[in-house]
Amino acid sequence: MLSFSRRIFLLSAAALGGCGFTPVYGPEGGARGLQSNVLVDDPIDNVTYLLVRELEDRLGRGSGGEKYGLSLSVKTERKSVGKTIAQVTTRFDVLVEATYSLRELSTKKVVTSGKVNSFSSYSASSSTVAELSSETDAYERLMVILTDRIVADLQAYATTNPI
Repeated sequence: MLSFSRRIFLLSAAALGGCGFTPVYGPEGGARGLQSNVLVDDPIDNVTYLLVRELEDRLGRGSGGEKYGLSLSVKTERKSVGKTIAQVTTRFDVLVEATYSLRELSTKKVVTSGKVNSFSSYSASSSTVAELSSETDAYERLMVILTDRIVADLQAYATTNPI
């Protein structure tokens, strides 16, 4: 006898199959043309390096025959949000906004573009090393979040406009 959760899983799988669900990178998936086919612009600083690294991890790093180029512009802002009575900062918020454009390399025509943003926080302690480590970790977390959003936008575009 099937458990309740297995019945729900099988019913939902059948429903998804009936509605035309296909994996985004599957044989019939619209976004399979993105995989290893996007040349991400070279990073200009540490923050864009982290973003490019994550994007290449998700989209694949091309081998020279890419059809699309991905341009990025990243803005960061760090705000002091926690202070002691002595006005010593104990917490920072980091706000990041990334604007991207996917273009055909042969025609330079922009296929799609968008803007994503997020924020993270980190604690400022009395230890310089610990604070630097916390700040670095906050930026790395943010680049993962922004990459998730950019890739989801590109996949959504590619499924409605096959690439």
